[in-house]
Amino acid sequence: MKKYFIIYLWLLCTGFVLAQDKPKPALTWKDVSNWKAIPAFGGTQLSSDGAWFAYILNPNEGDAELVLRKTSDTTQIKYPVGASSFFSMSFSDDAKWFAFKVYPKDKDKKSSAKGPAPKPLPEKVFLINLSNKKKTEFERVKSFSFNGEMSTVLALHLTPAGAPAGPDAAKGSDLLLFDLASSKTQNIGNVSEYAFNKKGDWMALTIDAAEKAGNGVLVRNMNTNVVMILDNDKATYKSLNWTEKGDGLALLKGIKDEKYKTELNSVLGIKNFGGMPELVSYEPKKDTTAFPKGMTISGNRSPFWSEDLSRLFFGIAKTELAKKETPKPAAKKDSARKDGNDLDKLAKIKADTTIKTLDDLAKALAKAKPDSSKKVAAAAPEADKEKPDMAIWHWQDKRLQSRQQVQENQDKNFSFVSTYDVNNKKFIRLTDSTLKSLNIAPKQLYGIGQDLTNYELDNNLSGQTYTDIYVVDVNTGKRTKVIENHYVPNFLANPTASPDGTKFLYWKAGSWMVYDMKSQTSRIISDKAATSFIDVEDDHNVSKPPYDVMGWTNDSRFVLVSDGWDVWQLSADGSAAPQNLTTNGKAEQIRYQSRYVLDPEEKGIDLTKTQYFRIYGEWTKKSGFVALENGKVKGLLWEDTALSGLNKAKKADAYVYTRQTFISPTDYYLTTSADLGNGKKISENAPLMNKYAWSPSVKLIDYKSDKGDKLQGALFLPAGYEAGKKYPTIVYYYEKLSQTLHNFANPVFSGTGWSPSMYTSNGYAVFIPDIVYKLNDPGMSAVWCVIPGVKAALKTGIIDETKIGIHGHSWGGYQTSFLITQTNMFKAAAAGAPLTDMISMYNLIYKNSGSSNGAIFEASQGRLLPPWENWEAYNRNSPLYHVKKVNTPLLMLHNDADGAVDFTQGIEYYNALRRLKKPVVLIQYKGENHGLVKLPNRKDYAARMMEFFDYHLKGKPAPDWLEKGIDRLTLDEHLDKRVMGEE
Repeated sequence: MKKYFIIYLWLLCTGFVLAQDKPKPALTWKDVSNWKAIPAFGGTQLSSDGAWFAYILNPNEGDAELVLRKTSDTTQIKYPVGASSFFSMSFSDDAKWFAFKVYPKDKDKKSSAKGPAPKPLPEKVFLINLSNKKKTEFERVKSFSFNGEMSTVLALHLTPAGAPAGPDAAKGSDLLLFDLASSKTQNIGNVSEYAFNKKGDWMALTIDAAEKAGNGVLVRNMNTNVVMILDNDKATYKSLNWTEKGDGLALLKGIKDEKYKTELNSVLGIKNFGGMPELVSYEPKKDTTAFPKGMTISGNRSPFWSEDLSRLFFGIAKTELAKKETPKPAAKKDSARKDGNDLDKLAKIKADTTIKTLDDLAKALAKAKPDSSKKVAAAAPEADKEKPDMAIWHWQDKRLQSRQQVQENQDKNFSFVSTYDVNNKKFIRLTDSTLKSLNIAPKQLYGIGQDLTNYELDNNLSGQTYTDIYVVDVNTGKRTKVIENHYVPNFLANPTASPDGTKFLYWKAGSWMVYDMKSQTSRIISDKAATSFIDVEDDHNVSKPPYDVMGWTNDSRFVLVSDGWDVWQLSADGSAAPQNLTTNGKAEQIRYQSRYVLDPEEKGIDLTKTQYFRIYGEWTKKSGFVALENGKVKGLLWEDTALSGLNKAKKADAYVYTRQTFISPTDYYLTTSADLGNGKKISENAPLMNKYAWSPSVKLIDYKSDKGDKLQGALFLPAGYEAGKKYPTIVYYYEKLSQTLHNFANPVFSGTGWSPSMYTSNGYAVFIPDIVYKLNDPGMSAVWCVIPGVKAALKTGIIDETKIGIHGHSWGGYQTSFLITQTNMFKAAAAGAPLTDMISMYNLIYKNSGSSNGAIFEASQGRLLPPWENWEAYNRNSPLYHVKKVNTPLLMLHNDADGAVDFTQGIEYYNALRRLKKPVVLIQYKGENHGLVKLPNRKDYAARMMEFFDYHLKGKPAPDWLEKGIDRLTLDEHLDKRVMGEE
């Protein structure tokens, strides 16, 4: 027996036997800094043949790495790519090469930022030969691009060695052309812009050199390497814009005129790339009849060709005269006055002289001192040159002054759409001050315009949107008002043009309509459908909003729309009956949420080809993919996970999609089957996850609101969960979020302090209930939904009813600050940027947009009619009105530069609670907006919020800042200790 025991000890010591699995440690905030994950946007690339996949693993703090791997086996290479919030990478179109940017390291960026004059650090590009993994490095690169479908060259635009001196300095820098076959490099100097056409057989270049010497636009034939100078002048060339086919190029040419503030532009068009490229030019100064006086071609709108290359489209704007600086007059020396100063002469004014105004005083002084009135008069014009800094707010302003201030640059840069008929050499203005908004429809035969001039004031006051819709004939410029007083309950109700450019879909009073721009007729196309397309689940104060539009078919005969469940086909001309293409959505409570565009070049939905849709089980929270083939739905994947992001390789039957759950990261899967079966995982997201304690599962909680609404909530179990044991719980909410049941949550330093996986890792359960709203009761709606949800979750036996905290930010912060006035169920509450006084909030400015909160209240999230029609409802739903009933300790985050919920909202609630000696702490970060942006602030608040909940819900010691506050004079010392980890 002893012998076996010794052998067992030896095996144990050598690692062959584990006495007991050690429990994994909970996440700490230091761990969160190092956590790496694939960015939600721009973090992946699939090669055109589906053979290679690249993805970024980006940490919350520090340097990222790029993983390049084969999809057919486990071969992969990792590259450090530095620190950035956006990552640039690209496969060549032939899938033989891969290029990506390498950014400065995080420590170098931080070190550079500490200097008196921080300078941007240079970025590199690595080029990888996928056949042999050979790497080529390029320094000081600001942008790069393969030459389209040809894939013979990598162009690298270099960062200038020195910063340009002044706004008029030359903007050109070196452009390297690296030949992928020979590895030879050509340098082209003074390039300001470059662009390849789709095929990649032509490259356009603009040159911007010192003193504009040699400036021009060049095109290079990438087959012959012949370069042609198509225009050359002492001018600025910019805004290169190829047609989608790559058979035409448009750009702007600007010439400096000292009389004007900006350059005077002309538009250039280049076509006939199949032979000798041909240059077309339109110069307003040569068109003295049609082009409007006092205007120029705008430099703020890129020009473009019509599909048939018969027209150039561009914007025009008013010219602005340059301000001439007048030299300041030399200061006059103060000489002694022979006849005494004005104070001496005041004594000489007769006692019976009446002085009521400054004019009376000047006349009196003139009598006592002949030249004194001249001196008073001479001084006045000089003083008048100083203008007051002010704004005039008028009740008839269509836009608030604050809104005009936010949109000032947008207004200054606004341009009116115009066109130049190349064949007839004719300029046509398509928009003006009476019709400013115009979208050019496909094929460029018509433009669809919207004019809200008659409704703008009321739109901005009430939040309800009305507009007039016009059709503009691009050939003549003739405009016709086709719909008056059009109501837009949501953005889906706006016109959507057909692929042939002759019709548009729009929404009117609960029905889908089609307007035919050729025949100038309109028809209802949804009235015969055996369903309603009105979004009855939208609880905002808008009338009959529509569900989603999937799009037009490529032949412009049909549109596909949603009734919230199924996809319906509606005939554009009414010749065919409405058809339910999916049939089982409403019956099985499955939502056909979206269609995947697997061909980025498609022009409308081709129903002769397989169409893929994402589906979602409203009450099961399952998700999956289906295919629509030959008018029939074919189920592909259907899982208790969150499936999404379906994509396809450009030149191969290789399909990629994502799968995630709350306990498994969002990873990418590849399959070569059109049925999406046998997907193979090709990424390793969140590689540190397995080192830490994690939630084992999530439960779906069904319940009803106090008003009878059928609702659900997601209950995420704490790490190390043991059945029968109760746990402290954080309740989090923001309208409806139960659909996030299967969403993986990377630990982060969020702008609100909230990171659910951090809390579950540290022994908290997290419950997320749904909230639906009743008009005029946004606060009470939270009470009617959250409390029943928590009571239903309590029945699971997982939640400790004595240790429940609540948290929400912005609108969720409002719900938090209101809930604690209505119940003592919660032991602690954290509210970020909360609305607290609905009356004062209604009349405040949403500073980020400059608009009034009133419109948001009446037609958007506020869900309240105007207060003067509804005082009781505003009081009833204001946390401040019920402040005496608060017994729950409250932590508030509210920043002084909050541009969404004014800082005064937090201060009002804080002062009221403080006056009543209720336990409240307000955390303010200087200069921060609605959510925290600066990393030190995000890290600080995340830690403080958890300390707050740990004290109240876990009984941990209270930190000094929470127990007794921190005086202003000791704040720096307190922060130093926290940064050093001494507190």
